[in-house]
Amino acid sequence: MAALGVALVLVTSRVMEQQAIRDGTATASTAMGYAVLPLPADAFSQGLLSAAEAAAVERSTAGFGERIVEMRLWSANGSLMYSSTSASSGFPDTERFNAVMSSGQPDARVIVDVAYGTQTTADEGATARQVLDVYVPVRVADAGREMTPEESAALDAGPQDVIGAAEIMLDHTDAAQALHNAVRTVAIVVALGLVALWVLLFRTVLTTSKRLQTTALENARLALLDSLTGLPNRRLLAERMRRTVEEAQRTGGRLGLVLLDIDRFKDINDSLGHDHGDELLEQVADRLRGALRDEDVVARLGGDEFAILLPDVRSVANAERLARRVRQLFIPPFQLGEMSIHVETSIGVACLPDHASDSSSLMRTADVAMYTAKHHRTGVAVYDAEEDHSSPARLMLLGDLHRALAPDLDGAAQLVMHYQPKIDLATGRTVGHEALMRWEHPNRGLLMPNVFIPLAEQSGLIHELTRFALTAVVEQLAQWSTTTQPLPVAVNLSAHDVTSTAVVTVIRDLLALHTLPAELLQVEITETALVADPSRVVPVLHDLAELGVQVSIDDFGIGTTSISQLRDLPVDELKIDRLFVADIADGGRESSVVVVQAMVDLAHSFGLGVVAEGVEDAATAAVLRGLGVDRAQGFLYSAAVEPAAVVLPRARAPRRSKRGTKTPAPSATPG
Repeated sequence: MAALGVALVLVTSRVMEQQAIRDGTATASTAMGYAVLPLPADAFSQGLLSAAEAAAVERSTAGFGERIVEMRLWSANGSLMYSSTSASSGFPDTERFNAVMSSGQPDARVIVDVAYGTQTTADEGATARQVLDVYVPVRVADAGREMTPEESAALDAGPQDVIGAAEIMLDHTDAAQALHNAVRTVAIVVALGLVALWVLLFRTVLTTSKRLQTTALENARLALLDSLTGLPNRRLLAERMRRTVEEAQRTGGRLGLVLLDIDRFKDINDSLGHDHGDELLEQVADRLRGALRDEDVVARLGGDEFAILLPDVRSVANAERLARRVRQLFIPPFQLGEMSIHVETSIGVACLPDHASDSSSLMRTADVAMYTAKHHRTGVAVYDAEEDHSSPARLMLLGDLHRALAPDLDGAAQLVMHYQPKIDLATGRTVGHEALMRWEHPNRGLLMPNVFIPLAEQSGLIHELTRFALTAVVEQLAQWSTTTQPLPVAVNLSAHDVTSTAVVTVIRDLLALHTLPAELLQVEITETALVADPSRVVPVLHDLAELGVQVSIDDFGIGTTSISQLRDLPVDELKIDRLFVADIADGGRESSVVVVQAMVDLAHSFGLGVVAEGVEDAATAAVLRGLGVDRAQGFLYSAAVEPAAVVLPRARAPRRSKRGTKTPAPSATPG
């Protein structure tokens, strides 16, 4: 702010000083006009003035009085023509004189106490006189006497109309003093204004700083408390657990953790509204807070889930008894407005060191116990390792799967697609492939889909895996199309994928991006996925059919698809579950043969193809061929192989599918 004030004063001083000089220059130009008015224009070319002309100059400038300290007239060649101090000789300031003669513009400078045309300083103790020394160009038009035509022609032939210069020295003391006073006044005003502004800003910053500190402290407190119930939140509970666990490990004590979840809380929210749901949570918090010991910590973890930390518990049985006592708190109904509702809970109990070794594992084991109580509807359950299906190894594998799908970590290369051929049983030729995902885990080696696909379905990561599989297959088909004639490839879709049209959009975009015919791509869905939610799955199948993508029902025979459903479904193929295929080899069950025959007849009656999977020996293949099965796949023909090992035909001829659209019928290719 001080720098701003100094800059403001300096700029203001400079502007005012330049204005004073401009005013003085204007006065000097006016004085020059009066001085040269009675003179002939040729006087400046001759460089001489008569006594009468000099007297005329003095009379014409008498009106300026003492304002003019001295005035001199210089001819075009720099000769002194007139001086108000009666000097008979002298020399102009050559640099300034030449500049005025060449530019035709006045030149003004402030000097101190002029003596003989040079700059001096004032006597000690005296006030220095400020003088504004102005060189003003004299032009032809400024002279008063009219010139003869010859004189005018001679001057017009010159380089310019400047015929001389007038040096006029004006008393600038009063102007300088006024300027000084004005600058001082401005400096005082600016200083006072900036001081006032600084005080105002200081108060504002101080007030804001205190307010921010108060807000920060309040936010820090609220960050550790649940905003709805006022109970400690997950973050504060974790901190308390960490300290309590350290204390228990140091003293050899035991601590317990109770997790509580309100059963069917979503139904309460949906039927009564979120306001009543929040009110219920507040009442639950009040009951828990008032029924436990002072050293126990009750926290809300989020949603309808609460936790109770028991810092000093003698045994697991004691912790379980306390949990059952907590459950008794929910026997009386809760009053929500004019309604009384009964609420049930599921409670899990875990103790350290009995079930866990640190705070993180204690929270996990208590959570497992709570879901055990919910699943078995026992109300209260103590952690049991036999019920723990979410071990740390599975969580680590899930984390590895996330990294395998992350393109920025180059992990996508861990996931690869292998291709198993489908064989036409009548000709023994390859007519298509099924794409099967493999995970080349950096530490665990090659993992089959049954290891990580269920984990992906539970975590919601299955959609990313499906997108990866579709992208990899379409890109591979496009690559094969550049060198040979590819066969149709089937991709397995999860039950989670076919309940939304998003997968149709993904397939449409991929086919358009790679300009690939839709008939080269097939999708397989399980029969259980079809019957689980037909109202949502069937529209997706219709969209795929309109797109031209063939649909196959996988694992057929283990679901409950009715004949009417099968007749109306937009599918092209049935794949008989390997359970039936394994029973029809030599010495197999006659009932399985009958069932397979019925499936084949039913499928053919609806114009569907039939594929048997899991064929591992020639005897099974022969039986299937005799039953009318169209195609087969299994280790008898080939395991799933890498893309480089896939053998493709050179040409193919079109055939018609159930829906009447042309689909690829491959040429002869040995299996």
